[in-house]
Amino acid sequence: MLKALADPTRRLLLDRLFARDGRTLRELESELEMTRFGVMKHLRVLEDAGLVVARRSGREKLHFLNPVPIRLIHDRWIDKYTERRVSALAELKAELEDEACQPRPTRR
Repeated sequence: MLKALADPTRRLLLDRLFARDGRTLRELESELEMTRFGVMKHLRVLEDAGLVVARRSGREKLHFLNPVPIRLIHDRWIDKYTERRVSALAELKAELEDEACQPRPTRR
């Protein structure tokens, strides 16, 4: 799955599906400067990685983002390394905001 995420075009396709799910190949292709077959190859890689799910609706094939694998990576690898830092930054932000709201003594 990480190999599928490594390509900027595939990340762009995932961003497009995040913005609006259930797009056709034609819709996705129209937003890229790439041939239809190039977009199809990228979508196939994303499908094989489980990041995109395709479903037929009549004659159209709709593509949907599957965020579960990305969330699992976040929970496993990112969240456990950043929790303390994020908590510390949140506490610092709250302290600074509290200080900013306190009236300052006037100087004479």
